[in-house]
Amino acid sequence: MTESDMEDDYLDMEDISIAGPMKMAHFELPRAKELRGAFKRCLREYYVSRMAGNLEVRGLVVTGESRVGKTREMKKLIGDFNKSETLMPDGRPGKIVSCLLSGRVTYKDLGIATLKALGYDIQGTRTQVYIWERVLFQAEQQGVIGIHYDECQHVFRDGGKTNQHFLDSFKSMMKETRWPLMMILSGVPSLNKYIRSHEQLDNLVEPVRFHEINVKRDEEYLARLLYLYADQVEINIEQLVTQDFLTRLDYACSHRWGLVIELLIETLIEAKLKKKKQLRAKDFAKEFALKTGTREKYSPFTAPDFREAFDSQKLLELQG
Repeated sequence: MTESDMEDDYLDMEDISIAGPMKMAHFELPRAKELRGAFKRCLREYYVSRMAGNLEVRGLVVTGESRVGKTREMKKLIGDFNKSETLMPDGRPGKIVSCLLSGRVTYKDLGIATLKALGYDIQGTRTQVYIWERVLFQAEQQGVIGIHYDECQHVFRDGGKTNQHFLDSFKSMMKETRWPLMMILSGVPSLNKYIRSHEQLDNLVEPVRFHEINVKRDEEYLARLLYLYADQVEINIEQLVTQDFLTRLDYACSHRWGLVIELLIETLIEAKLKKKKQLRAKDFAKEFALKTGTREKYSPFTAPDFREAFDSQKLLELQG
């Protein structure tokens, strides 16, 4: 067997050709408009403040349960803004960088992560003060006007002694006289209680909440989402999209938009590889079983009494 043959065993180019366009597709929900509106207001305040020589700018706090699609929407928003090359009062295109936080984070760790997002590597032996001075210097040099901290709840602890320091620092970065930075903080709903505990910071940020799926409210958008992805691979779903199926899909994915999209994409990839023209509930049941380790013949897609048979929170845990 040649080296090329071995690679083909691990990498299926047909699979990739199907998955690629769907992974890159973006379905805009009403929340995207709300987020974009809040961002534009913050950007306007930044622009006006810099023109007037004011000392503070504003920011955003974006919250929602895990897997509702916060990160996906934030990447789209920030990516679109950076590509737009919108000129700021200093004549340079404004930029925003993102940091994904995980586990326990110290203020020094946050500074190092921020510098990496700015494309600047630094030794961890440097002092905290030096690290944050470099953050400010690099941001100004590069025309970076904002920093997005994703999963920002990780910097806080209930009763934590460092909470106040983080909160003061976020406020100070928006009030920095040399180069103020727009703070965009996103995370689970518990993030809100920490932000609200600091009155000055709370007054500088606009909250945006990402809600879970509510079938009664979101049935139309859920159906349109299925059609968007199915149309990309030319698979018929006319007979599948019923109120009963949408309710089962929502429940199986624990009311999370992100999980719905992941399951939908994997189901469509498998169906396309098998040359199927019509998608059925059993196709979802099979992919759901593979993803969660549950039985294909007994799932939220097949059980008559699925609400009684399955606990939504446990289904969420099974899907990581």
